[in-house]
Amino acid sequence: MAAMSVAGRRIMYLVTLVLLLCSTTVFSAPAGSSGGSTSKPFGTCKHIYVRKEWRDMSILDRFNFLLAMNCILAKPGRTPRSIYAGAKTRYDDLVATHINQTFEIHYVGHFLPFHRYYTWTMEKMLRDEAGYNGSFPYWDWHRDVGQGNAKFFASPIWDPILGFGGNGDYLPVPVEQAAFAVPGRTGGGCVTNGAFKNMVVNLGPGSDFIGVPRCLSRDMSPYFSGRYLSKNQTKLTLQAANFYAFDVVVEGGPSFEASGVHGGGHYGIGGTLGTMGDLYVSPGDPAFWLHHANLDRVWWSWQKLNYPARLTDFGGPSCLMDYYVPGQTQACANATLDMPLNLGYADMIKANVGVKVRDVMNILDMCYDYDSVLDPATL
Repeated sequence: MAAMSVAGRRIMYLVTLVLLLCSTTVFSAPAGSSGGSTSKPFGTCKHIYVRKEWRDMSILDRFNFLLAMNCILAKPGRTPRSIYAGAKTRYDDLVATHINQTFEIHYVGHFLPFHRYYTWTMEKMLRDEAGYNGSFPYWDWHRDVGQGNAKFFASPIWDPILGFGGNGDYLPVPVEQAAFAVPGRTGGGCVTNGAFKNMVVNLGPGSDFIGVPRCLSRDMSPYFSGRYLSKNQTKLTLQAANFYAFDVVVEGGPSFEASGVHGGGHYGIGGTLGTMGDLYVSPGDPAFWLHHANLDRVWWSWQKLNYPARLTDFGGPSCLMDYYVPGQTQACANATLDMPLNLGYADMIKANVGVKVRDVMNILDMCYDYDSVLDPATL
């Protein structure tokens, strides 16, 4: 017991020291690291980083990833407080740009390219500003869903020590939100264990840029995840004939009865009252990045089914829900490969400049890959 106590104190000392350094300039991005030319914004890859499923990463990488994420949560932000008063940290820089662009980056053709760039930016931030050198994780839903509540809650993702923490205590849905209650929700309260048990969500709820600082909350619904993150749903998604159709089935409709794999993860984890169930502030839950990394893996898997032709297969509306309906006129022009993507003050290429959709169509140009891809024939 004494040896365990000493080891525990050493770990806590290391964590405290690293987080203290994070609040200074020690882990600032190296000069020129966030540069790049307009013709090849991601530069020349010196190394291809391979993303892995969380439970397939080494224990050391998992520990270091959680530590690095907490470092980003502790680092002072770059977003001017005069613009978004509640944005205090580097992590908030990412959440703020998601709030700001919420209705421009969902139910549109560039939904997947934006979130590919967004997730890459978090990975880049961890490497350049928090000293992380391991794999960036994804969550393979198929390993946890559709086998009952016990299997879902027992996932190593939610480990109370070396994971993202579990569900919140059950809270009833307020009357004014009753019509939007996620089927099968089980929580709603604060996360009380794991690496983010003391995390403060500064921005939101909703589109509140001043913010109401509060705990990270989860309202898990294994039922919802089991329905929309099943192998059958993924197989259906991968069978789309073109990108337009693929994007539609990924995002699904705006109702719970028409969800896709995207909503399956958000509402399966965030439910009605959880952070990840808030359309605006969903990146406020660190589990967001694992879900979107796997969503990106699904897209990459679809691209690989007809590679390299699908590196230029792109389309869809450029404004919210403006999908083509025969006999009706669309309000906006369709999105193109030249559509710009930028992440405001969170951008790791150049603040408020970003890239174009065509720049993120091939993840190998972004210097990362996945350890495996999905094949509808084997699902």
